[in-house]
Formats: sequence, structure tokens, C-alpha cells
Amino acid sequence: MVKLLTNLFKLRIGVIMAITALVALIVTPGQPVPAWQAVVLTIAVLLAASSAGAFNQYYERDLDSRMKRTRNRPFVTGDLNYNRGWLLVISALLLIGVLGAGFALNGVAALHIFLGAFFYAIVYTVWLKRRTWLNIVIGGASGSFAVLAGAAVVDPNLGPVPILLAIVLFLWTPSHFWSLAIAQHDDYAAAGVPMLPVVVGDRSAAKAILGNTLLLVGISVLPFFFGLGWVYLLGALFGGGYFIYWNIRLIQNPCRKVAMKSFFASLIQLVVLLIFAVVDAQLIS
Repeated sequence: MVKLLTNLFKLRIGVIMAITALVALIVTPGQPVPAWQAVVLTIAVLLAASSAGAFNQYYERDLDSRMKRTRNRPFVTGDLNYNRGWLLVISALLLIGVLGAGFALNGVAALHIFLGAFFYAIVYTVWLKRRTWLNIVIGGASGSFAVLAGAAVVDPNLGPVPILLAIVLFLWTPSHFWSLAIAQHDDYAAAGVPMLPVVVGDRSAAKAILGNTLLLVGISVLPFFFGLGWVYLLGALFGGGYFIYWNIRLIQNPCRKVAMKSFFASLIQLVVLLIFAVVDAQLIS
């Protein structure tokens, strides 16, 4: 059952969102935040992200059944009964997360937590995914709201550092997901989902990934000029350089193996950036 629920609620994505929110909380200049508020933020982001992840699987059961990567999801296999009762569970999770953040943190943080779930569940899943290759570009804003939520706990009047980090998350998502979409090209084509590699071809998509990643890395450097230090800058350059390297390799050979290398390089880039940002903030404080 634990494995089923982990799958249903996409807890891996939720954990990434919670970590980015916590990092934003740590690196945002301002008065120290009590530990209990950091715990509330983590739980609220996890609940909202879990709600959005479960709704995604509820809404996309037909697509999931046509893709090898998603055929094991519990609504497809029948391991969990597909019924409207799940919409109540999904809504309750979101309500608890948002209202809890509103009461224990502040309204701005709660609003960003809500918007993160809304962009993934409604903007991406319902409005865009089946209609346009821009689906993950616009829907990718869901990750940015986790950053803004974490920063708003410290200071609801968002400064340049959290805003820049939110833009980094916004730009990171297409490069991350398009790499996976190249690896899963046949799956998305069979399901009729207009991911960029399906629309323009794998090599053209790889070029778009590189262009987007170059912009991503360029923006990721900017927080250095607004208060973060040399440790952060090294992390941004090291992680970004590694990701760019695999993007170039992907243009040279847009096959599944290299696409997955690029996909994992995106995760390494994000993890390195977040770790170095935290270390840098602790050194400055």
C-alpha cells in the first residue's frame, strides 16, 4: 500500500518541491524563522503537491494506459478503485495544506502553495498537456511557486534572490522534461501527447533544450550579484556546466540513452545548485 500511495501522490516530485521551498526559506534574507514554521511549510507543500499529483493520475488514466512508462499507475492497473471519492481526498489534501499554511505562516505563502498545485493540476494537466507543446513550459511554473512560498515565509515582500530562483525553476522544468520526452518519444507519440520532441523531432528538441539550458544557467548566476556568495556561484557554474555538456551530447546523438543522461544531469544540476545555495547562506549568516 505504501508503494501504491507513493506512486499515486507522486511523492518524489512533492519532496523536490518541499526541498526547493525550504532552500528558498533558508537563502531569503530576513529574520530567522522558527523551526516549526519550516515544518509547516514542508508539510503544506507536500500535501498540495500530492493533491496535484493524484489529480494528474485521476484525470489522465486514459493517457496513462497507452504509455509503457505509466501503465503501472494504480488507477490503470485497478490496484486502486477509480471513483469520484478520490476527488474528495484530493480536494481535502489541498485544502488542509493551503489553509494550514494560511493560518500558521501567512497568506502570501498559502497563495503560492495553492498556485503551485493549480498550475500542475489544472493549467498543465487539464488545459495544456493534450493541446500544445507549450504544456510543460507554462505548466512548469508550478515548481516556481514552491520557491516563492518558501521565501514568503521569511518576507512576503519578495526580493530579487527568490524571484531569480523561481525563474531558475521555471526554466529548469522544460530542459528536464524535454530530455525525458526524447527518451519516451514513442510513448508520447502513441498517446497523442504533443510534447516538443513529437512535434519537431528529437534533434530539434535537443537544440531547444540546449538553448533553454543556456538561459537557465545564465539566470542561475544572477543571485550572486544580489547577495549570494562565491560558494553559490561555483555551484551554479559547476552544475550548469555539467548539464550543458550533456545537452551538447544530446544534440550530437539524440538517442534514448543520451536523453536519459541529460535527464539525470538536470537533476544533478538542481541538487548541486540547491546544496551550494544552502551552504553559501549558512556561511554568510
